[in-house]
Amino acid sequence: MDIKTATALRRLRLVSAPEAVSFLILLVCSVLKRTTDFNAVPVMGAVHGVLFVLYVIFWADAWNRTKWPLKTAALYFVLSVLPTGGFFAERKLKRAAEDEVIAARARKEGVVNA
Repeated sequence: MDIKTATALRRLRLVSAPEAVSFLILLVCSVLKRTTDFNAVPVMGAVHGVLFVLYVIFWADAWNRTKWPLKTAALYFVLSVLPTGGFFAERKLKRAAEDEVIAARARKEGVVNA
């Protein structure tokens, strides 16, 4: 994996969890808006909107660089629109990055899978 692909995946991974947190906070703010006088929806809506747009941009970049199959790309996109999906995306991307590091070290040391 080249450095630009690794960077694209890292950016996607790093924005996944904050996007998920902002989505959950936005949901809580929406409930509070309807049950109390507290209204932070305009602020949290903007924060979540920015994070979501960043996620989609980073997702598209990662898809373009990694050449994911349509099924994998769709999974990461669907995870962005689920309230806790960003946490799963982050975990899955982290695991894939760790697997790639292990594979790169094995190739460097000349270890061949049997």
